[in-house]
Amino acid sequence: MKLSTKGRYGLKAMFDLALHFGSGPVSLAHISERQDISMSYLEQLIATLRKAGLVYSIRGSQGGYELNFSPSEITVGDILEVLEGQLAPVSCVKSNDTEHCSKSGECVTRAVWQQIHDSITDVVDSITLQDMVNDYMPKTNVMINRKEY
Repeated sequence: MKLSTKGRYGLKAMFDLALHFGSGPVSLAHISERQDISMSYLEQLIATLRKAGLVYSIRGSQGGYELNFSPSEITVGDILEVLEGQLAPVSCVKSNDTEHCSKSGECVTRAVWQQIHDSITDVVDSITLQDMVNDYMPKTNVMINRKEY
């Protein structure tokens, strides 16, 4: 399974907002520059995330975007589901009906696809933005310390 740029860049943008959580609104220009995402594409992603209620905007010269919840309350799965839809490797595991395949009830490979889907879902739903920030901070401190010498 391969994620599109929506999921990859959207997660980077949300990580940036989590990294600056509690510091006031973050402008899209700053996110765009730091995360190397084009401004026009970032605007589209943020609009989708705002519509889903994960971020909110603040207008004005000091405005920008903020997370609508604490970074510890937003999972990678929440973000990817908004931007990518369900992360199913094949369409028949998205639901238990036979809409996508008339043989889904007797398919020998469906159980494999279901296990893959369940594993992916378990992983992305277990990682929060706060986990990502926590993983990032020690790496940043090491890089800063190396530059001082």
